[in-house]
Amino acid sequence: MKRDIEHQLEKWKDDKRRMPLLIRGARQVGKSYTITDFGKRYFHNLVILNFEQYPEYKKCFTSYNPFEIIQNISVLTRQEIIPGETLLFLDEIQECPAAIIALRYFYEQISPIHIIGAGSLLEFTLRSESIRVPVGRIQYIFMKPMSFGEFLDAIGEEKARKIIQNFSSVQPISEVIHNHLLALIKKYMILGGMPAVIDEYIATGNLEKCRQIQNSIIQTYRDDFGKYARYVKHIHLIKIFNFIPVSVGNKFKYSHVDPDTQSRDLKEAVRLLRMAGIIYVIKKTSGHALPFEVHANDKHFKTIFLDVGLMQNMCGLAGDINFASDILSINRGAVAEQFVGQELLAYQDSFQYPQLYYWIREKRNSSAEIDYLINSGSDIIPVEIKAGKTGKLKSLHLYREKYQPRVALKISQDPFYRDDGIISLPIYAIESIKNLQLFTVQ
Repeated sequence: MKRDIEHQLEKWKDDKRRMPLLIRGARQVGKSYTITDFGKRYFHNLVILNFEQYPEYKKCFTSYNPFEIIQNISVLTRQEIIPGETLLFLDEIQECPAAIIALRYFYEQISPIHIIGAGSLLEFTLRSESIRVPVGRIQYIFMKPMSFGEFLDAIGEEKARKIIQNFSSVQPISEVIHNHLLALIKKYMILGGMPAVIDEYIATGNLEKCRQIQNSIIQTYRDDFGKYARYVKHIHLIKIFNFIPVSVGNKFKYSHVDPDTQSRDLKEAVRLLRMAGIIYVIKKTSGHALPFEVHANDKHFKTIFLDVGLMQNMCGLAGDINFASDILSINRGAVAEQFVGQELLAYQDSFQYPQLYYWIREKRNSSAEIDYLINSGSDIIPVEIKAGKTGKLKSLHLYREKYQPRVALKISQDPFYRDDGIISLPIYAIESIKNLQLFTVQ
Protein backbone atom coordinates (compact mmCIF):
# COMPACT_ATOMS: atom_id res chain seq x y z
CA MET A 1 0.00 0.00 0.00
CA LYS A 2 1.54 3.27 -1.14
CA ARG A 3 1.62 6.00 1.49
CA ASP A 4 1.59 9.76 0.93
CA ILE A 5 4.69 10.10 3.09
CA GLU A 6 6.67 8.52 0.27
CA HIS A 7 6.53 11.86 -1.59
CA GLN A 8 8.44 13.41 1.32
CA LEU A 9 10.90 10.50 1.36
CA GLU A 10 11.57 10.97 -2.35
CA LYS A 11 12.37 14.66 -1.81
CA TRP A 12 14.60 13.76 1.12
CA LYS A 13 16.46 11.20 -1.00
CA ASP A 14 17.36 13.78 -3.64
CA ASP A 15 18.16 16.62 -1.23
CA LYS A 16 21.89 17.37 -1.36
CA ARG A 17 21.71 18.84 2.17
CA ARG A 18 19.64 16.06 3.68
CA MET A 19 20.05 15.02 7.29
CA PRO A 20 19.62 11.53 8.75
CA LEU A 21 15.90 10.92 9.10
CA LEU A 22 13.91 9.68 12.10
CA ILE A 23 10.34 8.50 11.44
CA ARG A 24 8.17 9.13 14.51
CA GLY A 25 4.69 7.79 15.13
CA ALA A 26 2.63 5.28 17.08
CA ARG A 27 3.09 1.55 16.85
CA GLN A 28 1.39 -0.18 13.90
CA VAL A 29 0.98 2.89 11.66
CA GLY A 30 3.23 1.33 9.00
CA LYS A 31 6.66 2.86 9.60
CA SER A 32 8.80 -0.24 9.00
CA TYR A 33 6.79 -1.44 6.00
CA THR A 34 6.85 1.99 4.31
CA ILE A 35 10.59 2.52 4.79
CA THR A 36 11.42 -1.01 3.64
CA ASP A 37 9.25 -0.63 0.55
CA PHE A 38 10.78 2.78 -0.17
CA GLY A 39 14.30 1.35 0.16
CA LYS A 40 13.58 -1.53 -2.21
CA ARG A 41 12.08 0.71 -4.88
CA TYR A 42 14.47 3.67 -4.84
CA PHE A 43 17.89 2.21 -3.95
CA HIS A 44 20.16 -0.41 -5.41
CA ASN A 45 20.32 -2.14 -2.05
CA LEU A 46 18.72 -1.88 1.36
CA VAL A 47 20.49 -2.72 4.62
CA ILE A 48 18.22 -3.22 7.63
CA LEU A 49 19.40 -3.37 11.23
CA ASN A 50 16.58 -4.37 13.58
CA PHE A 51 17.96 -3.79 17.07
CA GLU A 52 15.04 -5.54 18.75
CA GLN A 53 15.23 -8.71 16.67
CA TYR A 54 19.04 -8.78 16.51
CA PRO A 55 20.50 -7.09 19.63
CA GLU A 56 24.03 -7.95 18.50
CA TYR A 57 23.84 -5.06 16.02
CA LYS A 58 24.16 -2.68 18.98
CA LYS A 59 27.86 -3.57 19.10
CA CYS A 60 28.33 -1.67 15.83
CA PHE A 61 27.80 1.56 17.77
CA THR A 62 30.39 1.22 20.52
CA SER A 63 32.13 4.06 18.71
CA TYR A 64 30.57 7.20 17.24
CA ASN A 65 32.96 7.19 14.29
CA PRO A 66 30.64 6.79 11.28
CA PHE A 67 33.32 5.20 9.09
CA GLU A 68 33.97 2.57 11.75
CA ILE A 69 30.22 2.04 12.21
CA ILE A 70 29.74 1.49 8.48
CA GLN A 71 32.61 -0.98 8.42
CA ASN A 72 31.14 -2.90 11.37
CA ILE A 73 27.71 -3.03 9.76
CA SER A 74 29.14 -4.20 6.43
CA VAL A 75 30.96 -7.07 8.13
CA LEU A 76 28.01 -8.18 10.28
CA THR A 77 25.43 -7.96 7.49
CA ARG A 78 27.80 -9.10 4.71
CA GLN A 79 26.52 -6.22 2.60
CA GLU A 80 28.39 -3.33 1.08
CA ILE A 81 27.11 0.14 1.96
CA ILE A 82 27.67 2.44 -1.00
CA PRO A 83 26.98 6.19 -0.61
CA GLY A 84 24.14 7.25 -2.90
CA GLU A 85 23.14 3.67 -3.71
CA THR A 86 22.36 2.13 -0.30
CA LEU A 87 19.61 2.95 2.19
CA LEU A 88 20.64 2.10 5.75
CA PHE A 89 17.50 1.49 7.82
CA LEU A 90 17.92 1.36 11.61
CA ASP A 91 14.70 -0.28 12.74
CA GLU A 92 13.58 -0.28 16.40
CA ILE A 93 16.28 2.33 16.93
CA GLN A 94 14.97 3.12 20.40
CA GLU A 95 16.65 -0.11 21.53
CA CYS A 96 20.05 1.41 20.70
CA PRO A 97 20.25 5.02 21.95
CA ALA A 98 23.90 5.16 20.85
CA ALA A 99 22.69 4.83 17.24
CA ILE A 100 20.54 7.95 17.65
CA ILE A 101 23.48 9.90 19.04
CA ALA A 102 25.70 8.64 16.22
CA LEU A 103 23.37 10.14 13.60
CA ARG A 104 24.90 13.60 14.10
CA TYR A 105 28.30 12.27 13.06
CA PHE A 106 26.85 10.72 9.93
CA TYR A 107 25.53 14.16 9.02
CA GLU A 108 28.78 15.94 9.85
CA GLN A 109 31.29 13.45 8.44
CA ILE A 110 29.62 11.13 5.92
CA SER A 111 26.51 12.93 4.68
CA PRO A 112 26.20 11.07 1.33
CA ILE A 113 24.93 8.03 3.24
CA HIS A 114 21.13 7.73 3.19
CA ILE A 115 20.12 6.68 6.71
CA ILE A 116 16.66 6.39 8.27
CA GLY A 117 15.76 5.36 11.81
CA ALA A 118 12.35 4.36 13.18
CA GLY A 119 10.91 2.48 16.11
CA SER A 120 8.09 1.88 18.53
CA LEU A 121 7.89 4.21 21.55
CA LEU A 122 10.77 6.23 20.11
CA GLU A 123 9.48 9.36 21.84
CA PHE A 124 10.43 7.97 25.25
CA THR A 125 14.03 7.44 24.18
CA LEU A 126 14.26 10.89 22.59
CA ARG A 127 13.06 12.53 25.81
CA SER A 128 15.21 10.45 28.11
CA GLU A 129 17.68 12.38 30.26
CA SER A 130 20.36 9.83 29.42
CA ILE A 131 20.45 10.64 25.69
CA ARG A 132 21.86 13.72 24.00
CA VAL A 133 19.64 14.27 20.99
CA PRO A 134 21.74 15.85 18.22
CA VAL A 135 19.75 19.06 17.67
CA GLY A 136 19.98 20.40 14.13
CA ARG A 137 21.58 17.21 12.86
CA ILE A 138 18.46 15.06 12.47
CA GLN A 139 15.28 15.61 10.47
CA TYR A 140 11.99 14.23 11.74
CA ILE A 141 8.92 13.00 9.91
CA PHE A 142 5.72 12.27 11.82
CA MET A 143 3.73 9.32 10.51
CA LYS A 144 0.05 8.73 11.24
CA PRO A 145 -2.58 6.14 10.32
CA MET A 146 -3.69 6.00 6.70
CA SER A 147 -5.87 8.94 5.74
CA PHE A 148 -9.18 8.57 3.95
CA GLY A 149 -7.39 9.50 0.74
CA GLU A 150 -4.75 6.81 1.24
CA PHE A 151 -7.55 4.35 2.03
CA LEU A 152 -9.21 5.19 -1.30
CA ASP A 153 -5.95 4.54 -3.15
CA ALA A 154 -5.46 1.24 -1.32
CA ILE A 155 -8.91 -0.16 -2.21
CA GLY A 156 -8.71 0.83 -5.87
CA GLU A 157 -10.71 4.06 -5.66
CA GLU A 158 -7.93 6.25 -7.10
CA LYS A 159 -10.35 8.11 -9.39
CA ALA A 160 -12.54 9.02 -6.42
CA ARG A 161 -9.52 10.43 -4.61
CA LYS A 162 -8.47 12.45 -7.65
CA ILE A 163 -11.93 14.03 -7.70
CA ILE A 164 -11.50 15.02 -4.04
CA GLN A 165 -7.98 16.34 -4.56
CA ASN A 166 -9.11 18.49 -7.48
CA PHE A 167 -12.37 19.48 -5.81
CA SER A 168 -13.30 23.16 -6.01
CA SER A 169 -16.30 25.40 -6.45
CA VAL A 170 -15.88 25.31 -10.21
CA GLN A 171 -15.98 21.49 -10.35
CA PRO A 172 -19.10 20.35 -8.48
CA ILE A 173 -19.41 16.66 -7.65
CA SER A 174 -22.39 14.81 -9.09
CA GLU A 175 -25.03 13.33 -6.77
CA VAL A 176 -24.00 9.79 -7.76
CA ILE A 177 -20.35 10.34 -6.82
CA HIS A 178 -21.35 12.28 -3.71
CA ASN A 179 -23.41 9.34 -2.40
CA HIS A 180 -20.66 6.89 -3.37
CA LEU A 181 -18.10 8.84 -1.34
CA LEU A 182 -20.42 9.02 1.67
CA ALA A 183 -20.74 5.23 1.54
CA LEU A 184 -16.94 4.93 1.46
CA ILE A 185 -16.68 7.27 4.45
CA LYS A 186 -18.88 4.87 6.41
CA LYS A 187 -16.61 1.99 5.49
CA TYR A 188 -13.51 3.96 6.51
CA MET A 189 -15.05 4.92 9.85
CA ILE A 190 -15.54 1.22 10.59
CA LEU A 191 -12.13 0.08 9.35
CA GLY A 192 -10.03 3.11 10.25
CA GLY A 193 -6.55 3.76 8.92
CA MET A 194 -4.37 1.10 10.54
CA PRO A 195 -2.54 -0.60 7.62
CA ALA A 196 -2.93 -4.15 8.96
CA VAL A 197 -6.71 -3.72 9.12
CA ILE A 198 -6.95 -2.28 5.62
CA ASP A 199 -4.66 -5.01 4.28
CA GLU A 200 -7.01 -7.65 5.74
CA TYR A 201 -10.03 -5.91 4.21
CA ILE A 202 -8.39 -5.82 0.79
CA ALA A 203 -7.43 -9.50 1.06
CA THR A 204 -10.67 -10.93 2.42
CA GLY A 205 -13.35 -8.24 2.73
CA ASN A 206 -14.21 -9.88 6.06
CA LEU A 207 -15.19 -7.14 8.53
CA GLU A 208 -15.18 -9.57 11.45
CA LYS A 209 -11.53 -10.44 10.79
CA CYS A 210 -10.80 -6.73 10.50
CA ARG A 211 -12.40 -6.19 13.88
CA GLN A 212 -10.25 -8.95 15.35
CA ILE A 213 -7.10 -7.24 14.06
CA GLN A 214 -8.29 -3.97 15.60
CA ASN A 215 -8.70 -5.81 18.90
CA SER A 216 -5.16 -7.15 18.60
CA ILE A 217 -3.76 -3.67 17.98
CA ILE A 218 -5.69 -2.28 20.95
CA GLN A 219 -4.31 -5.07 23.14
CA THR A 220 -0.80 -4.39 21.84
CA TYR A 221 -1.10 -0.81 23.07
CA ARG A 222 -2.25 -2.06 26.46
CA ASP A 223 0.67 -4.51 26.58
CA ASP A 224 3.06 -1.63 25.93
CA PHE A 225 1.99 0.08 29.15
CA GLY A 226 4.45 -2.08 31.02
CA LYS A 227 7.29 -0.47 29.07
CA TYR A 228 6.58 2.95 30.54
CA ALA A 229 4.62 2.04 33.67
CA ARG A 230 7.66 2.93 35.76
CA TYR A 231 6.74 6.56 35.12
CA VAL A 232 3.16 6.23 36.30
CA LYS A 233 0.93 3.55 37.77
CA HIS A 234 -0.33 1.04 35.23
CA ILE A 235 -3.94 1.49 36.37
CA HIS A 236 -3.88 5.21 35.51
CA LEU A 237 -2.78 4.47 31.95
CA ILE A 238 -5.60 1.95 31.58
CA LYS A 239 -8.18 4.43 32.88
CA ILE A 240 -7.14 7.15 30.46
CA PHE A 241 -6.77 4.71 27.55
CA ASN A 242 -10.32 3.41 28.06
CA PHE A 243 -11.77 6.88 28.70
CA ILE A 244 -10.48 8.76 25.64
CA PRO A 245 -12.54 6.94 22.95
CA VAL A 246 -15.82 7.58 24.80
CA SER A 247 -15.00 11.22 25.59
CA VAL A 248 -14.18 12.49 22.08
CA GLY A 249 -15.83 15.85 21.47
CA ASN A 250 -16.06 16.84 25.13
CA LYS A 251 -13.90 19.07 27.28
CA PHE A 252 -11.49 16.83 29.14
CA LYS A 253 -11.94 16.74 32.91
CA TYR A 254 -9.85 14.48 35.11
CA SER A 255 -12.76 14.13 37.53
CA HIS A 256 -14.77 12.47 34.75
CA VAL A 257 -12.12 9.78 34.39
CA ASP A 258 -12.05 8.90 38.08
CA PRO A 259 -13.14 11.32 40.83
CA ASP A 260 -11.16 9.30 43.40
CA THR A 261 -7.79 9.55 41.62
CA GLN A 262 -5.42 12.49 41.99
CA SER A 263 -5.49 14.64 38.85
CA ARG A 264 -1.68 14.83 38.79
CA ASP A 265 -1.51 11.05 38.35
CA LEU A 266 -4.01 11.10 35.49
CA LYS A 267 -2.26 14.10 33.94
CA GLU A 268 0.97 12.12 33.76
CA ALA A 269 -0.89 9.23 32.12
CA VAL A 270 -2.28 11.63 29.48
CA ARG A 271 1.23 12.93 28.81
CA LEU A 272 2.64 9.44 28.34
CA LEU A 273 -0.14 8.32 26.01
CA ARG A 274 0.46 11.46 23.94
CA MET A 275 4.16 10.59 23.75
CA ALA A 276 3.25 7.08 22.62
CA GLY A 277 1.14 8.64 19.84
CA ILE A 278 -2.03 6.90 21.02
CA ILE A 279 -3.98 10.06 21.77
CA TYR A 280 -3.94 13.66 20.51
CA VAL A 281 -4.78 16.72 22.56
CA ILE A 282 -6.89 19.52 21.03
CA LYS A 283 -5.95 22.69 22.88
CA LYS A 284 -8.21 25.64 23.47
CA THR A 285 -6.76 28.73 21.82
CA SER A 286 -7.68 32.31 21.13
CA GLY A 287 -9.50 32.85 17.85
CA HIS A 288 -7.96 36.19 17.04
CA ALA A 289 -4.27 35.62 16.27
CA LEU A 290 -1.57 33.24 15.08
CA PRO A 291 0.34 31.21 15.99
CA PHE A 292 -2.27 29.13 17.80
CA GLU A 293 0.24 27.61 20.23
CA VAL A 294 1.23 30.98 21.66
CA HIS A 295 -2.38 31.64 22.67
CA ALA A 296 -3.19 28.05 23.70
CA ASN A 297 -4.39 27.00 27.15
CA ASP A 298 -2.69 23.75 28.19
CA LYS A 299 -5.20 23.22 31.02
CA HIS A 300 -8.26 23.43 28.77
CA PHE A 301 -8.37 20.77 26.09
CA LYS A 302 -10.27 17.99 24.34
CA THR A 303 -8.84 14.72 23.05
CA ILE A 304 -9.16 12.35 20.14
CA PHE A 305 -7.86 8.81 19.72
CA LEU A 306 -5.16 7.72 17.30
CA ASP A 307 -7.57 6.15 14.82
CA VAL A 308 -11.30 6.32 14.12
CA GLY A 309 -11.53 2.57 13.48
CA LEU A 310 -9.97 1.74 16.84
CA MET A 311 -12.07 4.44 18.52
CA GLN A 312 -15.40 3.11 17.24
CA ASN A 313 -14.30 -0.45 18.02
CA MET A 314 -13.69 0.43 21.67
CA CYS A 315 -17.07 2.17 21.79
CA GLY A 316 -18.90 -0.63 19.95
CA LEU A 317 -20.27 1.67 17.25
CA ALA A 318 -19.74 -0.32 14.03
CA GLY A 319 -23.44 -1.23 13.78
CA ASP A 320 -24.52 2.37 14.35
CA ILE A 321 -22.18 3.56 11.59
CA ASN A 322 -23.33 0.91 9.13
CA PHE A 323 -27.01 1.78 9.41
CA ALA A 324 -26.89 5.52 10.13
CA SER A 325 -28.51 7.82 7.58
CA ASP A 326 -26.45 10.75 8.90
CA ILE A 327 -22.99 9.60 10.02
CA LEU A 328 -22.35 12.95 11.66
CA SER A 329 -24.97 12.23 14.31
CA ILE A 330 -23.44 8.92 15.50
CA ASN A 331 -22.65 8.97 19.21
CA ARG A 332 -23.69 12.64 19.39
CA GLY A 333 -21.21 13.58 16.67
CA ALA A 334 -18.15 12.09 18.39
CA VAL A 335 -17.21 9.78 15.50
CA ALA A 336 -17.40 12.65 13.02
CA GLU A 337 -15.26 14.87 15.27
CA GLN A 338 -12.72 12.04 15.58
CA PHE A 339 -12.67 11.55 11.81
CA VAL A 340 -12.32 15.25 11.00
CA GLY A 341 -9.53 15.70 13.55
CA GLN A 342 -7.70 12.68 12.18
CA GLU A 343 -8.04 13.98 8.63
CA LEU A 344 -6.79 17.45 9.58
CA LEU A 345 -3.74 15.82 11.19
CA ALA A 346 -3.16 13.58 8.16
CA TYR A 347 -2.80 16.51 5.79
CA GLN A 348 -0.62 18.66 8.02
CA ASP A 349 3.04 19.13 7.16
CA SER A 350 4.58 15.77 8.11
CA PHE A 351 7.83 17.48 9.12
CA GLN A 352 6.07 19.37 11.93
CA TYR A 353 4.85 18.05 15.26
CA PRO A 354 1.09 17.36 14.84
CA GLN A 355 -1.14 19.85 16.65
CA LEU A 356 -4.88 20.56 16.82
CA TYR A 357 -6.76 23.52 18.30
CA TYR A 358 -10.31 24.64 18.99
CA TRP A 359 -12.13 27.72 20.30
CA ILE A 360 -14.73 28.00 23.02
CA ARG A 361 -16.59 30.80 24.76
CA GLU A 362 -18.07 29.79 28.08
CA LYS A 363 -20.65 32.38 29.03
CA ARG A 364 -24.04 31.89 30.64
CA ASN A 365 -26.76 31.98 27.96
CA SER A 366 -24.14 32.78 25.32
CA SER A 367 -21.70 29.89 25.14
CA ALA A 368 -20.18 28.89 21.83
CA GLU A 369 -17.69 26.31 20.58
CA ILE A 370 -15.88 25.87 17.27
CA ASP A 371 -14.78 22.27 16.76
CA TYR A 372 -11.44 23.10 15.13
CA LEU A 373 -9.40 26.14 14.17
CA ILE A 374 -7.01 25.82 11.24
CA ASN A 375 -5.06 28.33 9.23
CA SER A 376 -4.41 28.91 5.56
CA GLY A 377 -1.41 31.19 5.42
CA SER A 378 -2.24 34.09 7.72
CA ASP A 379 -5.99 33.38 7.62
CA ILE A 380 -7.64 31.71 10.62
CA ILE A 381 -10.44 29.39 9.52
CA PRO A 382 -13.10 28.15 11.95
CA VAL A 383 -14.33 24.61 11.26
CA GLU A 384 -17.76 23.53 12.48
CA ILE A 385 -19.08 19.95 12.13
CA LYS A 386 -22.85 19.79 11.72
CA ALA A 387 -25.30 16.91 11.42
CA GLY A 388 -28.56 17.20 9.52
CA LYS A 389 -29.57 19.56 6.77
CA THR A 390 -31.10 22.06 9.18
CA GLY A 391 -28.31 22.12 11.76
CA LYS A 392 -27.96 25.61 13.19
CA LEU A 393 -24.59 27.37 13.07
CA LYS A 394 -24.97 29.53 16.15
CA SER A 395 -21.37 29.12 17.29
CA LEU A 396 -20.00 29.76 13.83
CA HIS A 397 -22.03 32.94 13.48
CA LEU A 398 -20.92 34.15 16.93
CA TYR A 399 -17.30 33.48 16.05
CA ARG A 400 -17.62 35.27 12.69
CA GLU A 401 -19.27 38.25 14.34
CA LYS A 402 -16.46 38.50 16.90
CA TYR A 403 -13.40 37.84 14.72
CA GLN A 404 -14.63 38.37 11.14
CA PRO A 405 -12.64 35.60 9.39
CA ARG A 406 -12.45 35.84 5.63
CA VAL A 407 -13.98 32.36 5.29
CA ALA A 408 -15.52 29.73 7.57
CA LEU A 409 -16.05 25.99 7.05
CA LYS A 410 -19.08 23.86 7.79
CA ILE A 411 -18.41 20.11 7.53
CA SER A 412 -21.51 18.00 6.86
CA GLN A 413 -23.01 15.37 4.58
CA ASP A 414 -24.37 18.11 2.33
CA PRO A 415 -22.92 18.69 -1.13
CA PHE A 416 -20.65 21.69 -1.58
CA TYR A 417 -22.20 25.12 -1.37
CA ARG A 418 -21.10 28.62 -0.44
CA ASP A 419 -23.21 31.20 1.33
CA ASP A 420 -22.09 34.58 2.65
CA GLY A 421 -18.54 33.58 3.57
CA ILE A 422 -19.44 30.10 4.81
CA ILE A 423 -18.26 27.14 2.76
CA SER A 424 -20.19 23.93 3.30
CA LEU A 425 -17.73 21.14 2.61
CA PRO A 426 -18.74 17.46 2.35
CA ILE A 427 -17.10 15.41 5.08
CA TYR A 428 -15.24 13.28 2.53
CA ALA A 429 -13.52 16.35 1.01
CA ILE A 430 -11.30 17.49 3.88
CA GLU A 431 -8.20 16.76 1.82
CA SER A 432 -9.32 19.50 -0.57
CA ILE A 433 -9.03 22.24 2.05
CA LYS A 434 -5.66 23.08 0.51
CA ASN A 435 -7.71 24.33 -2.48
CA LEU A 436 -9.47 26.86 -0.30
CA GLN A 437 -8.29 29.76 -2.43
CA LEU A 438 -10.24 28.18 -5.30
CA PHE A 439 -13.38 27.88 -3.17
CA THR A 440 -13.33 31.57 -2.37
CA VAL A 441 -13.10 32.72 -5.97
CA GLN A 442 -16.36 34.43 -6.85
